[in-house]
Amino acid sequence: MTSNVTPLVIHWFRQDLRLGDNPALTHAAAKGQVLPIYILDDENAGAHAMGGASRWWLHHSLDSLNQSLGGTLNCYRGKADVILPELVKRHHAQAVYWNRCYEPWRMQRDARIKERLQQEGIIAESFNGSLLWEPWEIRKDDGTPYRVFTPFYRKGCLNAPAPRQPLPAPHQMHPVKDEAALALAALELLPRIRWDRQLEPHWTIGEAAAEARLQAFFQEGLAQYKEGRNFPAKPYVSRLSPYLHFGEISPHRLWHAVRARGDDKHIDHFLSELGWREFSHHLLYQFPELPQKNLQAKFDRFPWREDAEALARWQRGQTGYPIVDAGMRELWQTGYMHNRVRMIVGSFLVKNLRLDWRHGERWFWDCLVDADLANNSASWQWVAGSGADAAPYFRIFNPVTQGQKFDMAGDYTRRFVPELARLPDRYLFCPEEAPKDVLQNAGVVLGKTYPAPMVDLATSRAEALHAFATL
Repeated sequence: MTSNVTPLVIHWFRQDLRLGDNPALTHAAAKGQVLPIYILDDENAGAHAMGGASRWWLHHSLDSLNQSLGGTLNCYRGKADVILPELVKRHHAQAVYWNRCYEPWRMQRDARIKERLQQEGIIAESFNGSLLWEPWEIRKDDGTPYRVFTPFYRKGCLNAPAPRQPLPAPHQMHPVKDEAALALAALELLPRIRWDRQLEPHWTIGEAAAEARLQAFFQEGLAQYKEGRNFPAKPYVSRLSPYLHFGEISPHRLWHAVRARGDDKHIDHFLSELGWREFSHHLLYQFPELPQKNLQAKFDRFPWREDAEALARWQRGQTGYPIVDAGMRELWQTGYMHNRVRMIVGSFLVKNLRLDWRHGERWFWDCLVDADLANNSASWQWVAGSGADAAPYFRIFNPVTQGQKFDMAGDYTRRFVPELARLPDRYLFCPEEAPKDVLQNAGVVLGKTYPAPMVDLATSRAEALHAFATL
């Protein structure tokens, strides 16, 4: 039991696993002793409980946060709407503070919690620590929500009040340890079969690591960003998305740090990518069924194929199209995929294989360390052509020409598809066109050491366009 000499308040960590620029934590720290908590709430999450790669990241992020808090982070597992009121009662807490999350299930749960606490005379306040603009703030002149990105960002966001300056970490804080809290290991976030070991060399996790990643991006990526972000072998993307999702760095910190470096096409483009993240959350807020339901109703009639074997080959990176296979293997080996390649593999799944985009959304949800409900569902609907401001369905990425254009030297593809490493550049993205002696010299036996293409690009493209025409 905690002494009531000094007021005790609870700060509920969620997708804000940092001390700097944490509005709810700053507010809590100014009120008295702080009980810092994290609740793994799979029961309320249901079908949107975190996937395996996200759970791995979360484990290490909570471990890092706990160290920042001097070992006083308190972990719990179960329904937050049951656990929080019990903690308030047991510790005689006077208030609970948290930063808002925007997944529909979290918003519904949080509203229930806030109402119950306030009815019991407990202060319950939420803050914006995750978005530059609240999703209900950006509206068209007539009050309706935007459905097209460019006017949403250029007209809506950039004409709205500017994002606030980031806050420093609380100057002083008095965290309290609850002896009844669980050890981090008891959350069982790490897989029993330790496939996660292969992810470890690719990432350093936590608030300090997020800041280091930002500085590295400034050194090697930002000056080439606008065009360079299309080349998967180059270090020109930020790789900040998982840190943003888990809140190890705030979008306000990013926005102002990038703005402070000047004003050119690269900076403008990076800020617009933060704008796309805002747009995805705007869409999820306006259309809560975005993760499951076509935003354009006509796609409800689309004649998707059902082919479990084809889906499995795509998932394993065994399609016979090297840039697609490289992307799917990068995903499995690192928990991440380069953005240009995400578009290529997505187009291949929904257009060349004509498999429902929801299969891709679910696979990415389980395999991506940056799996974010708003970004994942909005981006898959964009690729499928069924979403707001989507790429038109007839825009079909050709994986051969995409590879030749964006991985010209083949460094990315050879890294993840090493069985093709000795093929000349000319045939790297179309090994089935290579003469027998070229294949033999490269040690490639199609159908044995590397699969033959699972579909014909021209035929599958024509069939996809015909299927679209039926709508």
